[in-house]
Amino acid sequence: MPYELELNSTNQIAESERHGKASDLFWPWCAANISVLSISYGAFFLGFGINFWQSTLAAIIGTLLSFLLVGISSLAGKKHSVPTMVLSRATFGVKGNLVPGFLSYLVFVGWETVLVSIATLATGTIFERIGSLDRSAALSLGFLVSVTLTIAGGVLGYKVIMTMQRWITLITVVATIIYMALTLNDINWELITNTDGGSLAGFVGAVIFAITGLGLGWVNSAADYSRYLPRNVKSGSVVSWTVFGASIGPIIMVTYGAALAGSSQKLYEKVSMDPIGALAEILPSWFLLLFALIAILGLIGGSILDLYSSGLTLVALGAPIKRHKAALIDAIIMIVGAVYIVWFSDNFLMPFQGFLITIGVPLAAWSAIFAADVLFRKELNEDELFNPFGKYRGVNKGAIGVMALATIVGYGFVTNTFASWLSWQGYFMDLIGGKDGQWAYANVGVLFALIIGFVGSWGLRSRNA
Repeated sequence: MPYELELNSTNQIAESERHGKASDLFWPWCAANISVLSISYGAFFLGFGINFWQSTLAAIIGTLLSFLLVGISSLAGKKHSVPTMVLSRATFGVKGNLVPGFLSYLVFVGWETVLVSIATLATGTIFERIGSLDRSAALSLGFLVSVTLTIAGGVLGYKVIMTMQRWITLITVVATIIYMALTLNDINWELITNTDGGSLAGFVGAVIFAITGLGLGWVNSAADYSRYLPRNVKSGSVVSWTVFGASIGPIIMVTYGAALAGSSQKLYEKVSMDPIGALAEILPSWFLLLFALIAILGLIGGSILDLYSSGLTLVALGAPIKRHKAALIDAIIMIVGAVYIVWFSDNFLMPFQGFLITIGVPLAAWSAIFAADVLFRKELNEDELFNPFGKYRGVNKGAIGVMALATIVGYGFVTNTFASWLSWQGYFMDLIGGKDGQWAYANVGVLFALIIGFVGSWGLRSRNA
């Protein structure tokens, strides 16, 4: 039955339960990343002082690079049929894995909260414009729908998720095409194609924003959705379908969003306060209800995956509860966080970017270390992943050390002014011009963390070979 409760948790999936084909991965990853929010990202890209062409290239590079890491993580799930944060025990040790496990948990809970919040804000703005509901009632309705759909998918589990994501993808794709057709005349092609380009630092900053805002947050969950695939599925197909499904939507939508925002200073400024609600203002009234639907569905496609994986991660961290109960606990946290963002926070973009940068540095380090381990590891004993006294016991000091080094260097080369308590970051920025210099907001520390993590992990494996 497609709507039954999933009983599997962090355990290895039995051979008899493995099914499907690599192309099945297209649906969850496309649904999770085809959100209308990606159109708003186009405005965020322009905020780095670059033009339309640079934004397009940055979207392509950042999206493909980040989702390639997701594809590698998916490959590990197919090979070993356990969740990502259980696989990570082979890299960091059963006890050592508590560090990246807790980090991943924060990422999942943070993202599911952000996505539900945006869906709620969008609904409020749209229904307020229609005039059928006041803003308070509209926000409450959007919140109720978003939370209900997220919990339904995240708690019930894999089969429900795969069914929901297929329909979310189909509905969202069709509606997004209609949105583009209706707003095409709002693009001033002469203006955006003749705008002067920005600096290399601004371009690199946009690439890094794409990495942190699009694919990087999915690396630690990708195996959760490929672990049911049969072992004989081609590895190349697993990676390619994951990358294609996850990348095609964001690349197109970020590019289109940059064209819209580059054509209207008013739209560009409003996106920072209400990313999706601002996009609704250029639509005819008759399309607003459908736009509200695709806004919610596109965002919920991502929040469902986050809630499901956060439950798995909580169990992997040692919580003595069933997967679906862990997901319910995370749902409560999500609800509290979303209520704060929607009803008590003055600005969305500021805390969002602060969150992305702060969590992005150590996540980049872990992602690179994990990806290198997947690519270069010759064998892995799945049974030992669940044995605290076995082969992967304790703490892999080398891996933890590389992650610590990559994180320390990474934080030194990011500038985070989005909250006063984050001002300590950027302690190495004087080496590249200071916190007010050309590279101040490029956040190259994320890139440094990726490089150090990958090279360091490869070096450790070569030394121990």
